[in-house]
Amino acid sequence: MQTRQSPSPAETISDGRVTPSLRIIPRAEHGISRRQISAAALKVLYRLAEAGHAAYLVGGAVRDLLLGGSPKDFDVATDATPEQVQALFRNCRLIGRRFRLAHVLFGAEIIEVATFRAIHADPDDDREVVDGRVVRDNVWGTQEEDALRRDFTVNALYYGITDFAVRDYVGGFEDLIGRRLRLIGDPETRYREDPVRMLRAVRLAAKLGFVIDPPTEAPIARMRGLLREVPPARLFDECLKLFLTGHAVESFLGLERHGLIPVLFPETAQALASDREGKGRALILRALSNTDARVREDKPVTPSFLFAALLWPAYRAAAETRSAAGLDPQRAHQEAAQEVLSAQTRIVALPRRFSGPLVEIWGMQWRFERRQRRRVVALLQHPRFRAAFDFLALRREESAALAELVEWWEAAQRAGDRELADLLAAAAGSSEERKTRRRRRRRGRKREAGSAAEG
Repeated sequence: MQTRQSPSPAETISDGRVTPSLRIIPRAEHGISRRQISAAALKVLYRLAEAGHAAYLVGGAVRDLLLGGSPKDFDVATDATPEQVQALFRNCRLIGRRFRLAHVLFGAEIIEVATFRAIHADPDDDREVVDGRVVRDNVWGTQEEDALRRDFTVNALYYGITDFAVRDYVGGFEDLIGRRLRLIGDPETRYREDPVRMLRAVRLAAKLGFVIDPPTEAPIARMRGLLREVPPARLFDECLKLFLTGHAVESFLGLERHGLIPVLFPETAQALASDREGKGRALILRALSNTDARVREDKPVTPSFLFAALLWPAYRAAAETRSAAGLDPQRAHQEAAQEVLSAQTRIVALPRRFSGPLVEIWGMQWRFERRQRRRVVALLQHPRFRAAFDFLALRREESAALAELVEWWEAAQRAGDRELADLLAAAAGSSEERKTRRRRRRRGRKREAGSAAEG
């Protein structure tokens, strides 16, 4: 097949109409080597090819390999139907109704195999569109059609194992070199088909360090409300990709720039807007920075801690409102946690296995202030102590008293019985001093009020 030069973005996309133009990038002009591809993916590619089917590595794996990265997942595109793929692999299962796919299992590794999909379909075909959103799409097509229906140009690159070349129909290779993120087709139509593409644009720009192409970026501000129609469980999955894959800080800043925080976390956005000192935002960014560091060091991260930080400004505001109304701390905590989580899970679902530990992390923040021996020993033995203490350390910049509290609990974790007794005695003394200072302040305010009344 003859190689053509890659079209410029203007030639590829004009008024939302895509004109595909194939460019074949030979092995000598790109850096992908079979040694970088998982053995399982190569097995799938070669077996499909041996059976007479077209078989290509596609999507994020090709994009990341061209950028010099190491993909964790390898997806395959083919002209074989899911049933034909299943006939070739005993370790294959078919999944999905909305998008029917074949998963070929190699131990813990799953190679996802998708059949080339078409753009347009007859009314009787297996495709369903509701209010512009594609809710089911199982109409098979050609590789060219499959490229046109993918989301971003840099995700529409195909690597073949017969000639080791990369195929590009939409200028994705050029966009990759220019570090530009661009939707294929009319952006408004593509966002209406799947509003999650707005979040994906922010996430990929954060992950890759790319600039979002202006026509792709412009509709986000006015179409962001469409995300409220996305199932909460799907938005939870997208939040995990945004914040637990090593680029959480840049993802959050990207969401801020495009006005998406109020859509995903409305209670938090409201609390941040009224936080003049910016302490809530600073806490969130510290938490996200710590999360990124843990991902880089291959340490475990948990959605419970992540959402505890993201929702902390909203929770704290709700708890303080109740405390000011006279509720005791435990009751204020319970009601505030229930209110914030109830509102949040209507937008971004938070499974109970994560929301339960989150509430404990919040509730233990007030228990750290009660430094009586029995309470301290019980707290040190609590299964959620470490996560709650890490969250307390995250908050240390809120006040000097919190910084002292963090230092005290750091010492308590290392202390033996005698050292703990000394720490408790010192804490009791400082607590009594604080109570004395509060009583003096109250008496001073009463005297001032009395003088003013006499005057």
